[in-house]
Formats: sequence, structure tokens, C-alpha cells
Amino acid sequence: MTAGPARIIQPRQFADAHTATRHVFIRDLVLACRVGIHDHEKRAAQRVRLNLDLAVSETAAAPLDDDIRSVVCYEGLADRIRRLVAEGHVNLIETLAERVADTCLGDPRVRVARVRIEKLDVFPDATSAGVEIERLSGRTG
Repeated sequence: MTAGPARIIQPRQFADAHTATRHVFIRDLVLACRVGIHDHEKRAAQRVRLNLDLAVSETAAAPLDDDIRSVVCYEGLADRIRRLVAEGHVNLIETLAERVADTCLGDPRVRVARVRIEKLDVFPDATSAGVEIERLSGRTG
């Protein structure tokens, strides 16, 4: 029996004029993080790289007006993620990804959060290993 073609996962379109959705993102944020189940991972921080994609609802009720309060601020997001990572050790990178997604979805304008976290120094023969999740807001509209 021969294997069929590989299933290709199509990425969600985050910016969309038809649904008035803005794409807010952070690329390649590298942090020292205490994450992992092994003793050496519990004793010392390791480098992780975080990528974040958010689908943010634009509404007529909140005009842009060139005011930082009218947007989801990526600087504020990065600061919240840094504080989250600094809270202490997490066994699973999946748990950390869920916490980051929850943090992002705490803003009512965020409809979708895609979080990718990679451990950068796990294997000598690989660039990284990690997890990517996508979570939806429970809000409608």
C-alpha cells in the first residue's frame, strides 16, 4: 500500500478586510524560561523563542484615531508574556503556550490567538523543538 500525499495544514488568515480583522504579531521573541520535566531544566533557565499571531477585531465603535488605546498593543503583550515567563517553572511547554494564549484572549478584541513556542537548545542536531497552538475567543461578533 502506498501512502497518499501529505496533508497540508492551511494557516488561518488573520488580517481580513471582509471581517474587519487586523493581524497583530510578535516574531522571534527569545526569552530565558524555566520549562521542562528534566532535572537540568528545573535547575536552570533555557532559551525559548516565541511567535505570536492574533486576529484582532476592528470595530466602528472604537475608531483608530491614532491612539494607542484603540489597538492591541504588541509592546504591552510582550511585557505581559515576559512577566508570565518570570513567574516560575512550568513543566510543559504546552502549558506555557496555553497560558500565553489565555493572556492574549483576555483582551476582548482578540478573536484568535496562535502561539508557537520553541526550545532552542534541546537537541544538538536540531534548530528547535516545540509546540504551536491556536485558540479561539469564546466571544461572538
